Amino acid sequence: MTKVFIDGSQGTTGLRIFDRLSAREDIELITLPEELRKDLDARTNAINSSDITFLCLPDAAAIEAVSHANENVRILDTSTAHRTSEQWIYGFPEVFENGFETVKNANRVAVPGCHASGFIALVKPLVDAGVLPKAALITCHSITGYSGGGKKMIAEYEDIGRPDIFNAPRQYALAQQHKHLKEMKAISGIDNAPVFCPIVADFYSGMCVTVPLFKEQLKNADINDIKAIYKNKYNGPIVEFCSEIGENGLVSANGIMGKDSMQIFVEGNEDRILLIARYDNLGKGASGAALQCMNIMIGTDITTGLNI
Repeated sequence: MTKVFIDGSQGTTGLRIFDRLSAREDIELITLPEELRKDLDARTNAINSSDITFLCLPDAAAIEAVSHANENVRILDTSTAHRTSEQWIYGFPEVFENGFETVKNANRVAVPGCHASGFIALVKPLVDAGVLPKAALITCHSITGYSGGGKKMIAEYEDIGRPDIFNAPRQYALAQQHKHLKEMKAISGIDNAPVFCPIVADFYSGMCVTVPLFKEQLKNADINDIKAIYKNKYNGPIVEFCSEIGENGLVSANGIMGKDSMQIFVEGNEDRILLIARYDNLGKGASGAALQCMNIMIGTDITTGLNI
């Protein structure tokens, strides 16, 4: 029986992890009474009494929690704080050589950001294969459901008296300072952060990340080479290359809402290519990715407790 503590179990990601683990018979959840939920001593004791702790906290609080944790406690951090730290493993095993074995043996795992997951899934394999130069200048746009903004944004979108501007997609992070940019650049291996255009829209959850490329940006490769790279790398059960979308020429960002999987598509033509990753921002983009990493760490089937 694996003892698990969720530090920050009242946020969107923490609640979803708690609900999923509560239904599992191989997990013993360590919980705190409401009055001790923010008490540092109580939290520290719970962390150090666990086999695995999930940190679902703001960055500063996550850093503080780690500083009080024993080295033998295995930690999965869902915040931004440790995603580019050399002392932490980035929790997206599908994109790394021997990634599953690395996560299995890790004590400190940083769960990827939602937008970053799609971008890295699309870009890193091409950089690693040498068909997309590290110096390439890349654009990325990503549309997400409003649950990605947490409790406050969920309440705003579900308020019956909300302003009309919530009815249409809204682009944000206009100053190109989005918190995911650092990991998008570092983990994918590119020299320059992409021009990143995230968009929030009026649906609860789901995400579609698109990276457009011109053929001229590729090195001795074409659209068919890209498809072959993805087909070889992403063959399930969680991340899978799909040869066609099958939605009459459209792709819906909430097409696999509620799932913990990720679909990879390559569309466009020989000259202008669209790399597309579709998944749920609350699934493979958050709690699903965290639980997948936990499954790997404790040696159970990676899809246990996931909706594939």
